[in-house]
Amino acid sequence: TSFSTPKKKKRDDGMREHVTGCARSEGYYKIDKKDKLKYLNNSRAFAEEPPADTQVRTRPLLAAERRSEQRRLLSSFTGSCDSDLLKFNQLKFRKKKLKFCKSHIHDWGLFAMEPIAADEMVIEYVGQNIRQVIADMREKRYEDEGIGSSYMFRVDHDTIIDATKCGNFARFINHSCNPNCYAKVITVESQKKIVIYSKQHINVNEEITYDYKFPIEDVKIPCLCGSENCRGTLN
Repeated sequence: TSFSTPKKKKRDDGMREHVTGCARSEGYYKIDKKDKLKYLNNSRAFAEEPPADTQVRTRPLLAAERRSEQRRLLSSFTGSCDSDLLKFNQLKFRKKKLKFCKSHIHDWGLFAMEPIAADEMVIEYVGQNIRQVIADMREKRYEDEGIGSSYMFRVDHDTIIDATKCGNFARFINHSCNPNCYAKVITVESQKKIVIYSKQHINVNEEITYDYKFPIEDVKIPCLCGSENCRGTLN
């Protein structure tokens, strides 16, 4: 069986036209340098002048636009996969605008500086992870130092987060018997963290609150939240 060698034809761009429809079926052939140069020039001109409908924006994105785009992408991820890890990464990327100032509930409080939608991560409760025995020692020492407020948050049976001397604004959140937030323990990279979630929509300048859920004890701590269903005590 004999095969006829396809006739060599050249296109306008200098490349050889493959009459069989496949370059591999026509075997090896040498391309003239002039044809190569013509092809490269045509390709370069096409790359430099894309069609009008494929033009992309070359202006650098503003910081606000970058944040908006990142939120959009993260929202698409969390919408398809409701993961605490993805939400936590979103919280780290774009922290809520919060401030602490005097509270009508007790001493200092944490307030929203922007609207916060329901079921959003508001802030992480940051501090030192310590064991129960260390927490007992520190609690006594803090009392001796005159630190009346407690900024210790229990994670589980063995771990407590102490935000007394190294924490963030989350330690200023006051208790309420009718709170607009709640605390949740999540695991990120094998480490347990406490994150404050919003239970409902929170307006600007509204105080952030959650239920401390202190264990019941004989010595009662008065509650000053002022809500309609106030239990009267924290414990």
